[in-house]
Amino acid sequence: MVLAAALALGIGAASAVVAEVKLVMVEQPGCAYCAAWDDQIAPAYDKTAEGQFAPLIRADLQMGPPEGVTYARRVNFTPTFILIDDGVEIARMEGYVGEDFFWPVYAKLLEENTDFEPALN
Repeated sequence: MVLAAALALGIGAASAVVAEVKLVMVEQPGCAYCAAWDDQIAPAYDKTAEGQFAPLIRADLQMGPPEGVTYARRVNFTPTFILIDDGVEIARMEGYVGEDFFWPVYAKLLEENTDFEPALN
């Protein structure tokens, strides 16, 4: 729908599909759970429907939110995954306990807070 509207207005397809929803991963050096996420999830993340819908942004815990991003509350744990829409937090997951937990919880977070529709197998 967005693409069709953009094309009708004469906006090129490349600029018509701009991800407003993003996933901020707040991390810090030495975080073992961040490293586990990097090993188990990161290599595939941008190839998944979830990753294409909500591209990943990384943020260092000590540096605060990335420019243009507002968190709803302070981040105390790493990793913390913050779902943002137009730079504003709409949901979060704190911690990482493994890929078997991450994917279903993250998919549910997307479904409940955005217009993400999971691919049917």
